[in-house]
Amino acid sequence: MAAELADGTSISFFGEAIILLGGAVVAAPLFKRIGLGTVLGYLAAGIAIGPIARVITDGEEILHFAELGVVFLLFVIGLELKPSRLWALRREIFGLGLAQVLVTGAALCLLTMMLTDFSLSAAIIIGFGLSLSSTAFALQILEEQGATNRRHGRLSFAILLFQDLAIVPLLALIPLLSPYGGGDAGNPATNFMIAFGAFAALILAGRYLLNPLFRIIANTGARETMIAAALLVVLGSAILMQSAGLSMAMGAFLAGVLLAESSYRHELEADIEPFRGILLGLFFMAVGLSLDLGVIADAWKTIVIAVPVLMAMKAAIAYGACRMFGNEHEVAARTAFLLPQSGEFGFVLFSAAALAQIFDSSTASLLVAIATLSMALTPLSVLLGERLVSRQDHEEMEEDFVGAGSDVLMIGFSRFGQIASQILLSGGRDVTIIDHSADRVRSAGKFGFRIYFGDGTRKDVLEAAGIRRAKIVAVCTHIKEITDRVVDLIQSEYPHAKLYVRAYDRAHTLELRAKGVEYELRETFESGLLFGRKTLETLGVDEEQAWEIATDVRRRDEERLSIQAAEGIYAGTHKLKTRPVVPEPLIRPKHEGRRLDKPLEESSTS
Repeated sequence: MAAELADGTSISFFGEAIILLGGAVVAAPLFKRIGLGTVLGYLAAGIAIGPIARVITDGEEILHFAELGVVFLLFVIGLELKPSRLWALRREIFGLGLAQVLVTGAALCLLTMMLTDFSLSAAIIIGFGLSLSSTAFALQILEEQGATNRRHGRLSFAILLFQDLAIVPLLALIPLLSPYGGGDAGNPATNFMIAFGAFAALILAGRYLLNPLFRIIANTGARETMIAAALLVVLGSAILMQSAGLSMAMGAFLAGVLLAESSYRHELEADIEPFRGILLGLFFMAVGLSLDLGVIADAWKTIVIAVPVLMAMKAAIAYGACRMFGNEHEVAARTAFLLPQSGEFGFVLFSAAALAQIFDSSTASLLVAIATLSMALTPLSVLLGERLVSRQDHEEMEEDFVGAGSDVLMIGFSRFGQIASQILLSGGRDVTIIDHSADRVRSAGKFGFRIYFGDGTRKDVLEAAGIRRAKIVAVCTHIKEITDRVVDLIQSEYPHAKLYVRAYDRAHTLELRAKGVEYELRETFESGLLFGRKTLETLGVDEEQAWEIATDVRRRDEERLSIQAAEGIYAGTHKLKTRPVVPEPLIRPKHEGRRLDKPLEESSTS
């Protein structure tokens, strides 16, 4: 591949690579520094190199190659999503995601019919094509903000995942909407069977082939072969899905989900991450390179009106859908202002519609220009969304682990960790504490605590904090998903570390015991026992008897947990399908002799 300058001078493949890398190195840190984010920096570099300076003119070819960045991104996200977590998001994916696509697509289709003379077929493709948001832009911004696991991050991901699924039926609609009929679309039943077969083949390979493959390669100790195998899995699954008429990104995502519970997932993520970062940056630059300034110049009035109207409609509908599904204002606003742009799948849809002559190529170019500009404005939209919510993001700090390393490494310094650390420090023990809240780190410093700023879900942070020297690792984070990520990472990378973990509820306790942690404690259990004991004393029960009752409740709770660990959380109870939480039977001690007879109830989330 070689490009030509405006004067006819050709640039080699390596010359293009040098120019693109130089643009990325200059623009991304600059835009990050001024608060606009690296995504907008990559876009600006692409626009400067391509449409403005015309140093590289084959932006569309680079864009096709750079779409691998989106593929790798979806694979890494899949690695973070166990099938159980994906199932837990089913309401958001197939409820909220479906609502967003249908309502946004229908509204944009109706608006197109009202304001233009396009046919119904063209309006449908335009409306639903523009309703799809950019997976690459949204997820990159979430990752930069560290918000992937926050509520609005999970909602945004669910919507984007459904949109990735929606591209399949939308592409299938094009031959039906074409004025020249179905063309080479083939039999719908045959296409469905091919897609189903590809899904089944990938699931079977993930279940029975991938783990043995990685185990064999890992035993050889050949690091480069493991990297090659990781790339083979990602690209192979992506090509398999593409050959079945689905998206490459969907194939890579499914492969990631299938490997989410593998003991090799952290190794795979580390191997893929450099490729993901470089190719995703190239994708954003290629979007800027492929921007047609001629189309923008010819139809600038239309674009100036269409882009803000598109973004405003999508944001308003996404906000309303999020609120209808029970989300608070802040979460709905952050989600809405993250997803107002059109996405990379729109490029595919518009190009296919032009080939089917649903509309002409100039219309497709105009739609691509509108979609591209909406993507370019996404970082600014996110900044606007931040201004409309009351709570501001916590300030970030520079990670500095000078002097870290002690017998106890504590991860998380919220209320639970603060109390536990006081016990340890009062007992004369050194504790290394890390927390990912700059506000908490700074506030703790005012009271004489020495804690380090860092993300406990990152291996390099754990290494810097001295995990290899720690006798005990105390995981005191207050969000269940983050706790699970920390525990999984430590058990995978540091199998000899002793884990003491704060559990969220009873179900989480059972999950942690199944993982084999040395000790876990439900965050409210002991305080609830003390509260109940003091209440009994106030009601006239003597202190010794109240103590014995609390001790007996603790013992029987432990017995119940042992049974549930062996037989499941519903052991000894009737499973109620209509309720996600089932009461646990306790026994009321008699005053005389304090024997056990009458059942009480305790929420299984205690």
